[in-house]
Amino acid sequence: MKNVNINGRAYQWPAKPVVVICCDGSEPEYMERAMREGLMPNLKTVIAKGENKRGLSAMPSFTNPNNMSIATGRRAEVHGIGGNYLIDPATGQETMMNDPKWLLAPTIFAEFQKAGAKVTVVTAKDKLRLLLGNGLKFDGSAICFSSEKADKATMADNGIADVLAFVGKPLPEVYSADLSEFVFAAGVKLLKRDRPQLMYLSTTDYVQHKFAPGSEGANSFYKMMDGYVGALDAQGCTLIIVADHGMKDKHKADGSPDVLYLQDAMDEKFGAGKSKVILPITDPYVVHHGALGSFAQIYLYGPQVRDAADFIAAQEGIDAVLTREDAVKTYGLYAERCGDLIVISGGPNHSKVIGTSASKHDLSGLDAPLRSHGGLSEQEIPFISNVHLKNLPQPLNNWDAFFVGCNCVEA
Repeated sequence: MKNVNINGRAYQWPAKPVVVICCDGSEPEYMERAMREGLMPNLKTVIAKGENKRGLSAMPSFTNPNNMSIATGRRAEVHGIGGNYLIDPATGQETMMNDPKWLLAPTIFAEFQKAGAKVTVVTAKDKLRLLLGNGLKFDGSAICFSSEKADKATMADNGIADVLAFVGKPLPEVYSADLSEFVFAAGVKLLKRDRPQLMYLSTTDYVQHKFAPGSEGANSFYKMMDGYVGALDAQGCTLIIVADHGMKDKHKADGSPDVLYLQDAMDEKFGAGKSKVILPITDPYVVHHGALGSFAQIYLYGPQVRDAADFIAAQEGIDAVLTREDAVKTYGLYAERCGDLIVISGGPNHSKVIGTSASKHDLSGLDAPLRSHGGLSEQEIPFISNVHLKNLPQPLNNWDAFFVGCNCVEA
């Protein structure tokens, strides 16, 4: 059985399709509550045949860094994607990090395709499609598209056309559970038709931002998901279910967001223009979180690092303030894309989020008390399989998903 060497790890050629579901924002309690309430019988069957473990996400616990960690099998120190948003080291300009030019390492999908495999990638939001599909050749052995723009998919750019007709569903709204359901529905049909060696299904956390575990909205989502889990499992694949990050309440008792507007605080302390607070959660889809998360990069233009660190650490709800060097060592970040300080918030209730300036966050789209992520308290994720596993990496992380599916399945 041949191996495929990717980013310093040797992946065994799988005997049957390896399907990894990244259920965006899926705190372990979501599935546990839904199972206790009898809403996920197929997942119970999967676990009875396999494993129900906990793992950790990469830091920051945001979507892009973790999806790319899963897709490369490594942390940002290797692949370079440390957030959704950054200051470009080359230009000094703030910019999104969705362009494949930011990706420093090959994906597992591209390397397996080079070795002769069929690969299928379906993601909910189009912001991830180009990163996940980087290096793929759409020659009949690869498919990569988003449910957000499924109607725009072509053979030349995505390896598939007429997706809506194939899946049998209309184009879903971006801010909906339907966006994730389309991913699952497409995965079930493509697994049956193509039997790829590797399949990656990545959902959106719209539901998890709005609904806490055990709520009606959350339970409805996981009941829906369970039907597709059963349909995938029935097709004889190795199924691995993880998340890119968890999700926590980020609001006060009265339902208002629990925010530290750090740019305002820094300006008052050190003067305007002496620092820049960058929020890596920032992306084109801010309605459900208002660009508020529990991780920030701080660039300093005058204040001493220690003075700024001491000031920030004294603010309510701050869990950690690290220098660039310490953050790189501790969390495997890519140094050239880090600020002078990395700040992680949460506090005793895990509720504190970081904003820049109060005037720059439009929270009018929040129609439910804020739930968000990015901090240490959102690192815990489920790690579920439909097969028994052996020789697991320790600690177990979400970026081990494909390695586990290829290398750690008991015969």
